Amino acid sequence: MAQLQYINDERGTPQYVVLPVAEYERLLFGEDDAWESIPYERKDNDNATVPGEVVNIMIDEDVSLLAAWRIYRGLSQAQAAEKAGVRQSAVSQYERKGNRLQGKTIELFARIYGISPAQLDM
Repeated sequence: MAQLQYINDERGTPQYVVLPVAEYERLLFGEDDAWESIPYERKDNDNATVPGEVVNIMIDEDVSLLAAWRIYRGLSQAQAAEKAGVRQSAVSQYERKGNRLQGKTIELFARIYGISPAQLDM
């Protein structure tokens, strides 16, 4: 292992590291065994995209993807519930962060919001 030199901030917290060029190049370009291959299984929604505005709503308002699409489309929970034929409380449950929606629910709200189901199943 190469000798490393740390550059600290005024509180003594390491901020940068100086290392030999050979070590830097090994990290940057790797060696044959330097990188572990991670298996990936292709999914149907791999090519689905979400507009940046929807992502910003998710981040700025700390809401789920389903809620962000509703807000992006300018609907209240009550309006979305009416279009879906469910109670507002059901929409609130569907929109909880971390909630996994069932396929039929995804398809229903995809139709309401005018998007593909893959754009909700991410």
